[in-house]
Amino acid sequence: MSDALRLGEGLPPRNDDLKALIRTVPDYPIAGIMFRDVSTLLLDGHAFRETIDRLASSLDPADIDLIAGIEARGFIVAAGLSYALGKGKLMLRKQGKLPGPAVGIDYALEYGSDRIEMHLGAVKPGQRIILVDDLLATGGTALAAVALLRGQGAIVEQALFVVDLPELGGGQRLRAEGVTPASLVTFEGH
Repeated sequence: MSDALRLGEGLPPRNDDLKALIRTVPDYPIAGIMFRDVSTLLLDGHAFRETIDRLASSLDPADIDLIAGIEARGFIVAAGLSYALGKGKLMLRKQGKLPGPAVGIDYALEYGSDRIEMHLGAVKPGQRIILVDDLLATGGTALAAVALLRGQGAIVEQALFVVDLPELGGGQRLRAEGVTPASLVTFEGH
C-alpha cells in the first residue's frame, strides 16, 4: 500500500510533475541499485517550492513542536518545512559532525553500518517531532532516527519523504513502530 500524498484540488495525480524532475542514476552507490536523485528536483526553484508547499499542506502546525531532518538531503527538505510552518529544525547528523555533547545511535545499512547523532538536550521530553528525509528505502536510517528521538523523550508518530521506494519495505517497518510515513512520489523497484 502506498502512502503517497494526494493533496488539494487541481494538483497533478501522484505528483507526476515533481516525479518527472527526479533523476534515476543506475548502479549507484553499488551495482544493481537505481538511485533516485532529488538534487535535480532541487535545481528547479518552482518545483522545490511546490515540494515544500505540498508537504506542508499535509501537516497541522499546531500538532508539531520540531521538524527533524536527516543528513544530508533531509536537511534541505526539513529546513523548507520549518520555514513554511514556523517551527524549529533539529539536525540529525552523521557521527562526529556536531560541536558539543551529542547522543547517538548505531544502525545497519544494506551495505554496512552507520551512526546518527543529535545534540544532547535538543529535545525536551514530550515534544512532538515530525521526521523528514528525501527518500525512504529500507527504513534503516529513519528507524534509527525514531529510536534516537524517542530515546530522548520525543513523540514521533509521522515521517515525511519526497520519495518512497515501497518495494524495499521501509514504510511497513515504520508503521510497525507506530510511525505513519507519507511521501509525495513513489518509484517501483530499488
